[in-house]
Amino acid sequence: MNIQQGYITLRSPEFTDKHKIAEFCTKKVWDNLRDFIPQPYTLYDAEAFIRMSRGEDPVCTFAIDYKGEFVGVIGLVPQSDVYRLNAEVGYWLGEVHWGKGIISKAIPMIVNYGFSQLSIHRIYAHVFEFNKASQKALLNSGFQLDYVAQKAIIKNGIITDEYRYSIYKPE
Repeated sequence: MNIQQGYITLRSPEFTDKHKIAEFCTKKVWDNLRDFIPQPYTLYDAEAFIRMSRGEDPVCTFAIDYKGEFVGVIGLVPQSDVYRLNAEVGYWLGEVHWGKGIISKAIPMIVNYGFSQLSIHRIYAHVFEFNKASQKALLNSGFQLDYVAQKAIIKNGIITDEYRYSIYKPE
């Protein structure tokens, strides 16, 4: 499945992406991700990630291509039970691609996919206090700040605030 808009394509991760995934998922990228993501990130980790994502039904995880080149990952995590109409969005870009506006274009693409193809009604994101670029990208994509949970996260031994953003399916 491919979703394309301008220079950006969201597509299924391929095994040919494994070298770029391992190369781009650096410590500086990982500093903005949850700890379940391995660090250092190896080719083995990239292969396991690709196998997992290719087995999804429905498809929720996408490679981000910019001008035909792999640059990062974006995905939705559908929730269950009383939260079954919600999904969490997560994403990362290789550092060499930061500041190009790529993620600000990819977020609305995945949001539209979630609303139109997955019957999701609310998409949210958890962002570390220090990740101002991600906060800006979400706001630029139509998300609103729900709340700030003070001292809710520990990352690299530092306790920090969590910012939660959400967007709702238009009525």
